[in-house]
Amino acid sequence: MTKIKLPTIREIVDKYNLKASKKLGQHFLFDLNLTEKIARLSGVKENDVVFEIGPGPGGLTRSLLETRANIHVIEMDQRFLPALDQLNQFYDGKLTVHCGDALDFDLNALAKGKPFHVVSNLPYNVGTALLIQWLTTPELSWQSLTLMFQLEVAQRITAKVDSKHYGRLSILCAAIAEPELIMNVPASVFTPPPKVESAVVSLRPLPLQQRFDDLDTLAKITGLAFGQKRKMLRASLKPLSADLEINISIWLQSLKIDPTTRPENLHPDQFMQMAKAYKLATRIT
Repeated sequence: MTKIKLPTIREIVDKYNLKASKKLGQHFLFDLNLTEKIARLSGVKENDVVFEIGPGPGGLTRSLLETRANIHVIEMDQRFLPALDQLNQFYDGKLTVHCGDALDFDLNALAKGKPFHVVSNLPYNVGTALLIQWLTTPELSWQSLTLMFQLEVAQRITAKVDSKHYGRLSILCAAIAEPELIMNVPASVFTPPPKVESAVVSLRPLPLQQRFDDLDTLAKITGLAFGQKRKMLRASLKPLSADLEINISIWLQSLKIDPTTRPENLHPDQFMQMAKAYKLATRIT
């Protein structure tokens, strides 16, 4: 029996009359050299469990399937299901398709207790929300996240203290993982091209004993601090005074943190120190 010939991504798009949805933040990748590079940089190996969000017509999916990993894709746009089914036939059932909104899926449950990787060109409109969801999951089972974002978001994820992109997202990521910007992606490689450049970010979880275990409190502290980024900490964190029952400047000084410091000048470890102290103090009071 002759194996079916796999058409190009452009041919698949033309065959099924697929057009990118602006509402869903879709942009197609036709360049297999680029998708193969992303798959290679992810470090995915044969028989690994891998999730991809929003595969569309399957450009990156095809490159991931070439690794012989077990690929699970989550796609809410049913127009792409026939194209993905064609890929599944060609790659001998190594592809599993889940229909629906990725925000509604528990990847740990879908992986059935096995460790997994996520490799995805994330839809722009839900990329950050998905990342936060994966960072804050109670049972962190992912071994790596290799994700494409708008360049500005990628810079915020990987930013270091004192840089202009440093902020709440940088700190939340640093509390759980080692983030790295591994590749810039020009807008011209997409169809249709977005109005912004993109970049691929790699996140690998820190050893268990090094991860910060209270991201909810850390999110509260950093949300206040960076919500008024140009203000000193004594002003932006003033709302915490009521919970702490102490003047915020005095509280910061007790932690050896200068109340006149601005949030972009504070190391992630210092925000984690504040989160720990706040949680302890509010438990006691």
